[in-house]
Amino acid sequence: MTTADISPADRYRDLAAGFTQRIDAVPEDRWDNSSPCEGWTARDVVRHVIDSERDMVKVVGLELAPGPSVDDNPSAAWAAVRDSMQEILDNPEKSTLEYDGHFGRTNLGATVDGFLCFDLVVHGWDLAAATGTDTSIPEKDVEWVSQVAAGLGDSIRMEGVCGPEISVADDADKTTKLLAYLGRTV
Repeated sequence: MTTADISPADRYRDLAAGFTQRIDAVPEDRWDNSSPCEGWTARDVVRHVIDSERDMVKVVGLELAPGPSVDDNPSAAWAAVRDSMQEILDNPEKSTLEYDGHFGRTNLGATVDGFLCFDLVVHGWDLAAATGTDTSIPEKDVEWVSQVAAGLGDSIRMEGVCGPEISVADDADKTTKLLAYLGRTV
């Protein structure tokens, strides 16, 4: 099975599990560390992911279950959002709800697959980099995120998405090249 054959629900399940591991690895005294995202702390990275997921389902008239504040308990706040999103994605009647998006008509599952799952990998790295925990990204995820990023074209450089590409050596590994393309340094 290739990464293109994975359903949005299954991709989300896999990548959300990885993001959960990254959150759970954060030592309590590092939540206020600066992240690679300018002006954001590690806690702000998790807040952004949570807020993005909450906002995304609203475009099709859905809401995610409430949970604790990321200020009080980042892990529990994420778990509430993750579980609620997974429940929606596992329901074809909800995951295929359509709306008019930035690139035209689409559905919730496709957006979660191409945008929110992308965020789980990239912001998972941001969180790990901020907190001094394991920043490795599985090769299959590097390949998949690289394909998604290339498919976004100039939209990847829109305000609030990714910064300018950073130059790296031609012989840099795939992860370093991807992160540089996304405006991040290793």
